[in-house]
Amino acid sequence: MRDQKKLLLCLLFHLSIPPCLGKLNSSTTFRVGVILDMASCVGQISWKSFSIAKNDFYATYPNYTTRLVLVNKDSKDDVLGAASAALHLLGQEQVQAILGPQRSSQAKFIAELGNKARVPVISSSARSPSLSSAQIPYFVQAALSTSSQARAIAALFSAYNWREAIVVYEDTDFGSSAIPYLVDALQGVGAQVPYRIVIPHSASDDQIVRELNQTTYMQTRVFLVHMTFDIGSRLFSNAAKAGMMREGYVWIATDALTSLFGYMDEPVLNLMRGVLGVKPHIPSTKRLGAFEGKWKMSFRSRSCSDNVDAADPSLFAVWAYDAIWALATAVECVGVSNQQPPPTNASSISLDKLGSSLIGPKLLRSILKTRFDGLFGKFNLVDRQLETARFEFVNVLGSNNITRIGFLTHVNKFKNTSSEVVWPGGLKRAPKGWEAAPGGRKLRIGVPVIHGFRDVLKNYTDPGTNKASPDIEVSQAVFQSVLARLDYSVPYEYVVYENKSHMSNGTYNELIYQVYLKVFDAVVADTTILADRSQYVDFTIPYMDAGVSMVVPITDGRSKSALTFLKPRSPGLWAVSGAFVVFTGFVVWVIEHRINNEFRGLPQHQLGVVFYFAFSTLVNAHRQRLVSNLSRLVVIIWLFVVLILQSSYTASLTSMLTVQQLEPTVTSIDQLIKKNDSVGYPTDSFVRDLLIRKGIDESRLKAYNSPEEYAEALSKGSVNGGVAAIFDEMPYLRVFLSMYCDKFAMVGPTYRSGGFGFVFPKGSPIVPDVSRAILNVTEEGWMQSLYDNHTACAVRDKESNSLNFGRFRGLFLLTGVTSTMALIIFVVGFLYPHRHAFSALHRGSFARRFHDIVKEFDQKDPSSHAFRKAEPPRELVRRSSRVYPESNMTSGVQDM
Repeated sequence: MRDQKKLLLCLLFHLSIPPCLGKLNSSTTFRVGVILDMASCVGQISWKSFSIAKNDFYATYPNYTTRLVLVNKDSKDDVLGAASAALHLLGQEQVQAILGPQRSSQAKFIAELGNKARVPVISSSARSPSLSSAQIPYFVQAALSTSSQARAIAALFSAYNWREAIVVYEDTDFGSSAIPYLVDALQGVGAQVPYRIVIPHSASDDQIVRELNQTTYMQTRVFLVHMTFDIGSRLFSNAAKAGMMREGYVWIATDALTSLFGYMDEPVLNLMRGVLGVKPHIPSTKRLGAFEGKWKMSFRSRSCSDNVDAADPSLFAVWAYDAIWALATAVECVGVSNQQPPPTNASSISLDKLGSSLIGPKLLRSILKTRFDGLFGKFNLVDRQLETARFEFVNVLGSNNITRIGFLTHVNKFKNTSSEVVWPGGLKRAPKGWEAAPGGRKLRIGVPVIHGFRDVLKNYTDPGTNKASPDIEVSQAVFQSVLARLDYSVPYEYVVYENKSHMSNGTYNELIYQVYLKVFDAVVADTTILADRSQYVDFTIPYMDAGVSMVVPITDGRSKSALTFLKPRSPGLWAVSGAFVVFTGFVVWVIEHRINNEFRGLPQHQLGVVFYFAFSTLVNAHRQRLVSNLSRLVVIIWLFVVLILQSSYTASLTSMLTVQQLEPTVTSIDQLIKKNDSVGYPTDSFVRDLLIRKGIDESRLKAYNSPEEYAEALSKGSVNGGVAAIFDEMPYLRVFLSMYCDKFAMVGPTYRSGGFGFVFPKGSPIVPDVSRAILNVTEEGWMQSLYDNHTACAVRDKESNSLNFGRFRGLFLLTGVTSTMALIIFVVGFLYPHRHAFSALHRGSFARRFHDIVKEFDQKDPSSHAFRKAEPPRELVRRSSRVYPESNMTSGVQDM
């Protein structure tokens, strides 16, 4: 509990009294070993910052009872030298903590020594992600891991839509350990790393140039540099010699190099004009300003550059400064009163005799819990590493001119804060990051041998330019039209995939695989987009829809039956027509019966009149005179319906008797499988595999090359050595049917595919641009004109000439409503004058009442104008007026 209280008090840095209790009245020294490469720029920066930080700390807290004593040991830029220095410091100098080492490769071994001796090892420059292992708990990274900048670099790629990068890194643990994190971050935003350049730390300038020259024939023009100061400055000098600092290139440096841009020589910085860099952001504070003033007054180094006096403190200086403050604070809180030197012989540096520090575990815990406001911001160690900070992006504009251009937002997006970014070569707009034809060479475009269908699809005229393109195939015409719509030039040449005999050198799959093998830069053909092919190459969006369908022979399906005359109408239409004939005749008879002598007479005579009149209207041969306007209206509407029905029947019957009714011999793939028929497919096509998956026996498959071979095989049939059906892609079946429209037809379902697309290498940056250009071409309607002259014949529907009720239901509705309304009007007109007489019978039975109504309906209507022309006998008139006396409703005489 006492130790915890002491540690809490240590966090109060602005108190003027010693924060910890139980200290000696006089100050006690605490020996700290320092392992740096004193001949390097970072080593000299770190050592100078250690000294300034120690002086500032004890000037701020003069009452503290502990004092750090820094014992420096030069590692000579060597792992063995660093290990020897650590053993010397632990054995002979009896240090209780070690600052450094400078490099990650050195830190691995020294961390193991610190772990064995229980001595904290604090490094402000060794930043390999592998050093954060729990197996070396006594190693503390008072700096950001190199992996922490990966998301910032990925955000930059995402902002400028770069899809590829060549990573250049030094062959050290520092260089290689961060690459997996960078690659993963780039892949997370859709960018790939197709090539890596690994340069040894001791590489000569000629070796660096040779490595860089290997990339000049690659499309990628974005270079991500992860190197330390010495070899990084040499890389950019040699990149300029190789002509790789010109327009179109993008150079991005990671924070290890970006933080030291200001320490480079002026000639190197002038060559680096347009380079981007990413580094952690150092917030501006009064303490930082005071530190910068002391730094510029005291720091001198020939290892960095000749004009280093004007440079601001680097990131390594700030981290080194905060590391001293963290260690000094932890030492003061722990105290050295109970310090005991390691139990080892002071004259020996033997590893097996290395002792174990008694104060080390407590000191480590104190360091890990230390919190304060440092030059870098909040000093806070998480998992023995400095907590991740905000990142910023800078742009090199020349000597002593490095400007900030943006920040990484909290949602991992690049926020541009500069009005303009300068790129290599002085380019004002962001490079696209790749070249379509690097090194001035032409892209090698693989094309298949032109034969068969491809030979048919030649000699097109570009509707955009109205220029003929002799000997050019459709896919090539589309490709050239697409390239013309790009905002940059793409030089290319077609290379036919053929053997010495000028025949195809392989299947389409083998042609596409040549792109994966880098034999071709692309393939322009009728290549179908398939899932298995996309594992090796990238496709553009389809420039033409496609699918696989079936073509079969067709036969004349005209009927030879004696009942052919019935086929123009469906059975349903015949039935409905007959019903309406009878219904119309019945309505006319009802209306005319009481007023027209032609519709009166014996019952059998009247029944014959009804049917004769009704059916005679079908041929407009009725002779009965109609008296009522209602019946005339009914007949007029019905005759109009009959006219339409007769015209349609005549046209349909004529078509059936004179026009060929082409019907397919096979309608489904199931029939082919059941009959075990032979099936054809195009040579070297994926259609073969599709048919096998659908259940066609492999032995029944036959390959063909041209429309003529298709026609010959289908004409023979499966029994005579040909095939029963041909399967191919829709565009080519349309071409085939345009040539043999009267003999074959396309039937059955269409098996969809990805369509025709252009092939490029996996991850090729040109694919998005070409795909967008394809959209422009298709939206303009240019592609549709390529196949306008190839129209496929469709198989006629067997019932296409058979008329059904659905086509005439409107006409039947019209005549049905008219006849029904006329019948209702007549019935109401007949019953209304006799309503009182009929109501007197309300006590009688329904049968009696119905009999009397029918009896009255069967009488002539003397009031009708048809009967007024001849004067009726008086006695008939009297008898007619007494048909229904109130006393006896059952009497009456039936007029026959």
